[in-house]
Amino acid sequence: MTDDRYGGDVLAGFSRRAPSVPLPVVRADRDLVVEETASGFCGAVVRVSGRLVELEDYRGKIRVFPLGPGFMIDGKPIALTIPTAAPASPLATRSASGSIAVRDAPARVARQSRIFVEGRHDAELVEKVWGHDLRVEGVVVEYLEGVDDLEAVLRGFGPSRERRVGVLVDHLVPGSKESRIAEAVSRGPFRQSVLVVGHPYVDVWQGVKPARIGLREWPTVPRSMEWKHGICEALGWPHDDQADIAAAWQRILGSVRTYADLEPSLLGRVEQLIDFVTEE
Repeated sequence: MTDDRYGGDVLAGFSRRAPSVPLPVVRADRDLVVEETASGFCGAVVRVSGRLVELEDYRGKIRVFPLGPGFMIDGKPIALTIPTAAPASPLATRSASGSIAVRDAPARVARQSRIFVEGRHDAELVEKVWGHDLRVEGVVVEYLEGVDDLEAVLRGFGPSRERRVGVLVDHLVPGSKESRIAEAVSRGPFRQSVLVVGHPYVDVWQGVKPARIGLREWPTVPRSMEWKHGICEALGWPHDDQADIAAAWQRILGSVRTYADLEPSLLGRVEQLIDFVTEE
């Protein structure tokens, strides 16, 4: 016998197809933002029923798709699967801010110190996330309806070592009106007992992560347009009057569950103010 090196099929066992790579499997947890590959529909998970997932886009439109492959996150293919139910717990151990929840704490008399925020929406957001902590510490949050008259408000309040004031302002960036007001306070007579901090956003709405309402990022609004109206118009939400704006805010606020739904640049500033006004 001779070895016939030409007698075999050199293509035996060859396949034109590349080896299949398993898709990453991601749980379809509520508010996860995904894109359905075939249709290009992008939205946040609002419900899983059986083997179907409901997605809601930033305009509030809801579509239903089967779980499994056919989705993308940040342009990368994934497969969606049924979310794992959280284990039941008789007592939550964390508050919405991530702090240790204090159960059955007696009511505390409000401190003399205060936290001032610019408007009602700021106050409502702080209450939703830090309300538990503020009640335990006895800290009252008040809103100013803007910071233009901040120095006059401080003079009327009379800050002192035992009567501190923390102020949270919007759009605290170099060159802004808010930054000039903050600098004036820091040089003024109450500089030892008043702390003014802020976030970089035009409005506290942007302190909520855009993914919470099915967005990749907040729309850009021209300076010639009132910001909240511009946001509602860009999202296709009603914006004819103040009632529409209030409804839009409630929709955004309703999407916030815990501190994880807020931007770090807002989280850090609120925590800083709470520490300042509760320091013994």
